[in-house]
Amino acid sequence: MSPNPAKILSASRRTDIPGFYMDWFMERIRLGFFEVRNPYTRRVKTVEASKESVHSIVFWSKNYDAFLRMKAGEKLNQLGFDLYFNFTINSESPLLEPGILPLRRRLGQLKTLASLFGPENIAWRFDPICFYKMAPEGIEEDNLSDFAVISGEASALGIKKCVTSFLDMYPKIHNRLAFLSRKNKVCPVFTAPSPAKKLEIIRRMENHLSKLNMCLSLCCEKELVSRLGKATTVRENACVDGNLLKMNFKGDPETRRDYGQRSKQGCKCTRSVDIGSYDEHPCFHDCLFCYAAPDMDNRLKKDKTS
Repeated sequence: MSPNPAKILSASRRTDIPGFYMDWFMERIRLGFFEVRNPYTRRVKTVEASKESVHSIVFWSKNYDAFLRMKAGEKLNQLGFDLYFNFTINSESPLLEPGILPLRRRLGQLKTLASLFGPENIAWRFDPICFYKMAPEGIEEDNLSDFAVISGEASALGIKKCVTSFLDMYPKIHNRLAFLSRKNKVCPVFTAPSPAKKLEIIRRMENHLSKLNMCLSLCCEKELVSRLGKATTVRENACVDGNLLKMNFKGDPETRRDYGQRSKQGCKCTRSVDIGSYDEHPCFHDCLFCYAAPDMDNRLKKDKTS
């Protein structure tokens, strides 16, 4: 790696830019820079976005409809930018992901992305795996129902990688569900599967995917990967992988490890610059398990103070 590798833009761990903010994104590309506010220090920094300074762009989304309709990918390619796509497609669940399009439409987007940009530049995320009950003493349910259908469609397109993890119950999720319950909204009670059950599920997924010539990677599940043993084909994932981007697109991207992510939990991501914002770019998918800052949380705060 050279002393000055080209940066990788991440768009974005913090929100769904392809789903809601592509007009803004393309305007910033036209201007040649982004102004990004650090979510912790609140300081704003300018991030150059010229082709000379950017190796590639990694998009994260649950809905590429607007991205595809405005031909954003083709326009970015014409400007010289190489693109990689993290596409989260979970089982259809209006309860857990109320703002998400029907599964058939999302699979249609996946097909179009693979056709336009190559299956090797797409990681399918089935994430997170959730277990829940609709009442404390109720029957435990999960969101695994469409896994076989989605994996079959992805495999047929030539996509080789599936990324997953189990739900982490951050305080913000507890707070979100508690507030919804106080408003008499129907919401689940998330439950934590045992380590043995997690192993059983991952091994079952691994076996199923291997028959489709696909591999399974785990996001921030270091302990679970270690329990799988040496014979497993499951790996710890790098959702932003400078080495993979270098192999796919050549050039000299940043490949140093990003220890600002959840490295202790097994995150293998390499360094990138995230240009999204929790505050300025709220997400409207309203997923109950969201780790970021969906607009639903803003609405709940307003309800609380009104």
